[in-house]
Amino acid sequence: MNLKLLPHIYVKNIESIPYQKLKDSGIKCLIFDLDNTLALLDEEVCPKRVQKLITKLKKDFQVFIITNSSLKRANPYQECLKIEVISMAMKPLTRALKKIKRKYKLQKNEMIMIGDQLMTDILSGKKFGIKTILVDPIGVKDLKITKLNRIIENRLITKYQKLGLFERGKYYE
Repeated sequence: MNLKLLPHIYVKNIESIPYQKLKDSGIKCLIFDLDNTLALLDEEVCPKRVQKLITKLKKDFQVFIITNSSLKRANPYQECLKIEVISMAMKPLTRALKKIKRKYKLQKNEMIMIGDQLMTDILSGKKFGIKTILVDPIGVKDLKITKLNRIIENRLITKYQKLGLFERGKYYE
């Protein structure tokens, strides 16, 4: 059975992530997906809860956003959160992760990828060789390509569930 899409950690949302535990384990860099991880797909202004959380996290971590969305979509988040955002990342390609690692002189064991999709966020992190955190999508609206990914993702989750490896709503750290 192919386990390359099984996340290292699975939690309900970004607020449920055990950040202190990550810091204690040597994680220095948090890389978030944007759509349906930090914000709803059509949310043009960065939500206050995200601003508050990212501001707090920046005290202990280097924080980035890697998104497959356009610069126009990502730019308001970059400006509001004052963090580097890499748009048009083409996840599951690992180019953006390589760029962050090289530019900020990080080790792979100091980085973690956080997102709501197995087929893009988790796969890119696992392909690059870093830890991954899957969160439940915060919205139901998806892009057309994401809808296709969700079909594949649900089939995979069903297989993982039959093996007792993963179950939606059954969170683990």
